Amino acid sequence: MALANTADRYGSLSKTFHWLTALLIITLMPLGLIANDMAYALKSGAETSDAFIARTAWLFSLHKTLGVAVFFVALARIAWAISQPKPGLLHPDRKMESLAAETVHWLLYGSLVVVPLSGWIHHAAASGFAPIWWPFGQNLPLVPKSEALAGAMGGAHWVLTKVLGVALLLHIAGALKHHVIDKDATLRRMWFGRTEVPATTPEHKHAAPITAALALWALALSGGAALGVYAPHGGTAAAELEEVQSDWQVQDGTLGIVVTQLGSEVDGQFADWTAAISFDETVENGVAGAVEVTVSIGSLTLGSVTDQAMGPDFFNTAEFPTATYIADIVPVVDGYEAQGTLTIKGQSMPVTLPFGLSIDGDAASMRGGLTLDRRDFNVGATMADESSLKFAVEVNVALTATRAAAE
Repeated sequence: MALANTADRYGSLSKTFHWLTALLIITLMPLGLIANDMAYALKSGAETSDAFIARTAWLFSLHKTLGVAVFFVALARIAWAISQPKPGLLHPDRKMESLAAETVHWLLYGSLVVVPLSGWIHHAAASGFAPIWWPFGQNLPLVPKSEALAGAMGGAHWVLTKVLGVALLLHIAGALKHHVIDKDATLRRMWFGRTEVPATTPEHKHAAPITAALALWALALSGGAALGVYAPHGGTAAAELEEVQSDWQVQDGTLGIVVTQLGSEVDGQFADWTAAISFDETVENGVAGAVEVTVSIGSLTLGSVTDQAMGPDFFNTAEFPTATYIADIVPVVDGYEAQGTLTIKGQSMPVTLPFGLSIDGDAASMRGGLTLDRRDFNVGATMADESSLKFAVEVNVALTATRAAAE
């Protein structure tokens, strides 16, 4: 059997690309559905065990890895198709049927590129959860870590997958119609082996099928926008905190955490927190001041696991919307320490935060960090080992503050 196409027949390479793509897609679609159902179970708190999380991550990793394979197979298939003559239609006189078939073919070819690409960009823009198993691809050039971009690409992937699914069903229905009703060689000439086919004339290229496919993609993506599927990850209602007045008023700052899930570090930040600070820099021994920090836990963004982090087994924001840290500020040999009590999820523990401090007149800046053990606060209690989620959680804080004017 010839490797290349002829005017009447598909070559063995085109057939191999066709059936390899079909096998990958038929494998990927149920994998994605099953993995998504398991992810929803995790988010809802219905399942929280290490074993279930590991299975979910494994399925997502398999889905993503095969998706990247589809992307490259599709590119190779398209490049080969461009270089080859395309066997003519067996029924060129059926104009509307031919237009519909060509439109579906364009939808399929395009979807085989944009569906895995949107999923890949979503993976690169998000943080956490299931890695791709290829030795490349965790990040992509020009793709920043962005919850907005991850949400948009996740929504686009969901919409475009539906387009691919419909196009695939129409393609299969058309092939069966040719084989069962028309009883022609349309399906047989895409199978391996020698098949007798009538002579056909080369097809003329028309813009109408491409235009129709582009219009259908645009319509589908617009429908996704109407459904609101492009929103950023997360969306948990956060407790609103009141502004606080203190001797030192925070002007700007960041409060972040780093967790290690499935061997990968995931950075998170709290968007809403307050700090009431009293401090006298002239005190060299003893207590120099005090700080009371309140954190809106629901304002945390933690990559693709944000929703899971808010669930009952983790921060349980429905019952414990805030965390607090009340401490004295004490000068030490190489800087300062905040020595006090941290309360998360109703669990209180003594915690010391070492930090560096720089004061210039009435302006101050500080930076500090520490490592917590999530088990001390009953976070991820069902994860008794570190196979899915490490015990250690890094906390990093930086802020600038100004001294309040004397009354």
